[in-house]
Amino acid sequence: MKALQYSDYGPSSVLRVVDVPEPQPAAGRIRIAVRAVGVNPYDWKVRSGAFGDTTPSRLPVVPHSDAAGVVDAVGEGAEGVAVGDEVFGVAPGGAAAELAVLRVWAVKPAAMSFEEAAGMPNVVETAGRALDLLGLRKGQTLLVNGAAGGVGIAAVQLAVARGATVIGTASERNHEFLRGLGAIPVTYGAGLPGRVRAVAPGGLDLALDTAGRGAVADLVTLTPAPADVVSIADFDAPRLGARVTDGSEGRAWQTLAEAAALFAEGRFTMPVDRTFPLAEAAAAHDLSESGHVRGKVVLTL
Repeated sequence: MKALQYSDYGPSSVLRVVDVPEPQPAAGRIRIAVRAVGVNPYDWKVRSGAFGDTTPSRLPVVPHSDAAGVVDAVGEGAEGVAVGDEVFGVAPGGAAAELAVLRVWAVKPAAMSFEEAAGMPNVVETAGRALDLLGLRKGQTLLVNGAAGGVGIAAVQLAVARGATVIGTASERNHEFLRGLGAIPVTYGAGLPGRVRAVAPGGLDLALDTAGRGAVADLVTLTPAPADVVSIADFDAPRLGARVTDGSEGRAWQTLAEAAALFAEGRFTMPVDRTFPLAEAAAAHDLSESGHVRGKVVLTL
């Protein structure tokens, strides 16, 4: 089968489409004919060598883990799914291929495109995990820093659906977009605390940092206690008393089904900024790395 692969760490030019053996689903897993693959910042950071040789199988690597497609094989013991079902989920062995084996998955709503679905798994799980760690409750006020990125978009909508008042930071060009998601937009950067207090005079209960870039120092001044701030991007946050989540404490894969149900109700969306065919994966990585993306970059097969 055709698959995206790299044999050396480096710039996006190391990506190649090659022939590799078809994967087979082990017990409790399913295989899909892939229709779309989500691009996450983690994907190009690993490819660049920023994390060293952290890939489970070492080089060469079939990258990406987020995928959507049609089930074509079911491993022993995998329940609640059948050949022909349309699903989205996570393929630890590499999703950027004609066939991929999923470890976790959710049924794709009929009205959701494969491209939208492929953009969801890791950002939805990350957002759900962070909100769970914060202990978000109905009626609380939450600030999401970096609300127009993939995790931020998911976090805003999940929090609104759970009954929170949400303030989202983003550039001004994304403010109307955030209002459409149910958030109160404010511009990020210097002077953030004053702008937040202007729209939330009663203060914040919680804050989620999805972007890093030094925002945690401001966020801990806006919440009742530094531990009411969780970051997925700033690993120096604990120095300020805030918390970091990287998934090592457990994952929130159940949030995939929550987001799918909300989508079916018209209460969740994952916009796709741009799609690329598998052969143009290098351009997709470059766009994601530029940071000038609203929503998701997706590869199509």
